[in-house]
Amino acid sequence: MDFFESTLEVNTKFTYSLMRFFANQLQEKDKKMRDLVHMSVKARIAQSLISLKNQFGETEEGYIAIELSRQDLSAFAGVSYETLFKVIVELTDQEVVQTHEKRFKINREDDLTLIIANDQNKNALKYKAK
Repeated sequence: MDFFESTLEVNTKFTYSLMRFFANQLQEKDKKMRDLVHMSVKARIAQSLISLKNQFGETEEGYIAIELSRQDLSAFAGVSYETLFKVIVELTDQEVVQTHEKRFKINREDDLTLIIANDQNKNALKYKAK
């Protein structure tokens, strides 16, 4: 830690770059949090599934490479377990996603992206009207 602190004191360009990096990360996280607050439940679940896929990748079978209980996924998406269950059943019936125990597979990511985009457009129109 001492070495790091002395490097920050001596190398002002590095310190400035580090500050810019953290400021950008903070802005990005703030925007994501703000977007989640204004999203519908279905869009939050769709966004969560896509985020998990992007963050952890996929297995050879196409499942998201992390096992999550439905309770874990509901907490991650910020929705109740019952609501998550209802939306997952709906998405499964439409064959957009597939589940097997604690694994989730996105069959049609374009449909999830469309759910998110439609929700964002709806919110943009709502705020524009105000």
